[in-house]
Amino acid sequence: MHKAVVGCSKTATSSVFKDNAIRRSCSLFTVSRKNREIATPKNVTSFNICRQIGATKISPLAVQEQPKFLQLSNINPNFVEMEYAVRGPLVVRAGEIEEEMKHGAIKPFDYVIRANIGDCQAMGQKPNTFLRQLLNLTFCPDLLDCAEYPDDVKDRAEEILEACQGGSVGSYTDSAGLEVVRRQVANYIERRDCINCDWRNVYLTDGATSGIKRILSLLNCEVNGKKPGVMVPIPQYPLYSATIAEYGMEKIGYYLEEETGWSLNPQELNRAINESSKNSVPRVIVVINPGNPTGQVLTRNNIEEIIKFAYNNKLLIMADEVYQPNIYDKKSQFFSFKKVVHDLGHPYNGMELVSFMSASKGFLGECGVRGGYYEIINVCPDVKAMLWKSITASLCSTTAGQVAISALVNPPDESEPSYEQYVNERDDVLASLKARAEIIYEIFSKFEGVHVKPIQGAMYVFPKIEIPPKAAAAAKAKNMPGDTFYAAELLENTGVCIVPGSGFGQKPFTSHFRSTILPQIPLLKEMMNRFKKFHTDFMKKYK
Repeated sequence: MHKAVVGCSKTATSSVFKDNAIRRSCSLFTVSRKNREIATPKNVTSFNICRQIGATKISPLAVQEQPKFLQLSNINPNFVEMEYAVRGPLVVRAGEIEEEMKHGAIKPFDYVIRANIGDCQAMGQKPNTFLRQLLNLTFCPDLLDCAEYPDDVKDRAEEILEACQGGSVGSYTDSAGLEVVRRQVANYIERRDCINCDWRNVYLTDGATSGIKRILSLLNCEVNGKKPGVMVPIPQYPLYSATIAEYGMEKIGYYLEEETGWSLNPQELNRAINESSKNSVPRVIVVINPGNPTGQVLTRNNIEEIIKFAYNNKLLIMADEVYQPNIYDKKSQFFSFKKVVHDLGHPYNGMELVSFMSASKGFLGECGVRGGYYEIINVCPDVKAMLWKSITASLCSTTAGQVAISALVNPPDESEPSYEQYVNERDDVLASLKARAEIIYEIFSKFEGVHVKPIQGAMYVFPKIEIPPKAAAAAKAKNMPGDTFYAAELLENTGVCIVPGSGFGQKPFTSHFRSTILPQIPLLKEMMNRFKKFHTDFMKKYK
């Protein structure tokens, strides 16, 4: 086993694109009786039937006579309201298509390409050897005697194991994570920003998502009888809108300015906050930089404007900075909100701020390992104590995720044996992402009726599309937004799965879609060839 991990950077990539399974749930799209029969193996109850009668086989009459105690009318209405477009009905339909093809259904394509979600390794990215070796040694300490593992990886593994109860990553850690890893994160932040970082303000999490949800939960308090308001960029990553709906908070959308490369206009922030005052009390402003789904990188001037706006309106800043290594545009540069807050001096350097980072993105792409952290800055000690109390109730984040964060923030230095391979793998991934960003931008920019901005960072493209009149009418007849109709047609005809812009939010009377840039270059070119043919036919058909 350890030999495979040691050499994982040289392992040939399998055809993961074709065989990846996704979770199945109830589709909003109609499937013919014939295809349902093809897609459903014998003796397997369909999802819809399972939803009605559960796992036990009982008669339909019994179901009618004994309705389930839990109904939509008596569960938390926020769960009904909540939506998460990235794993929505189009993704469900993609899974149904895959199942249909496994059971003999003929499609105009050989396999589905899922460009709907930022899952790097699902799209063929090779795991980072240094990180996987560290995971292997910490989870199987017997391998510490193996000569094939470099000494710098062994040293780091031993340091982590010594910090674990019983010397095992199978034990609980402190609620905020292993102190040794929290100290490593603090050192990483200090190197990045050239300012002090107190490790006690660093909390390790299961990816960035759990930290984001915890901070929003902390703020979920009515003020003067009004809901707490959360300012989010539009378009936004649907985690925010879904969590806001789940918690019964109020979403305050502020539009990014597409015409200027998805920049942020301070006047738009003022408009959004002024219009929200009737329904809510704004508590926090969320900023995603580099942007998801838009791929923009905020300028330092833009960041300063946001900080001053937040100060004037007494808002906590939540800085989602998980894509900070993913910068492709030579003219763009990542500035952390912590660094800019510090450099602005009094009174802004006392701003309340939480910043988030993850091992799922960047160049590691370890989405399934679930490693992340957040740093809280300038928060009231009493509030910090309540946050700590909340964290203790969830015990701790996964130790695998904590090891991944250790690998992210404490990589080998120039004097260590793993350095050359680590740097080569890191640079290869980032160079390939940059090349893919350029390819996808160049191709989309030539499509009729498609308007796309250069991809400055992150892992996505978010083009605007002009929906032809007949297509708009066809979408209306199916009770769909135009961009959802476009994406559904694309999936059925080409097997390419994207996410309609309406799932992220967009300005009224505009249509967009989001695609990842993650397919490896041969698959990306195949995807774009399918896309190009479909788009040409679609525009001709519906003009």
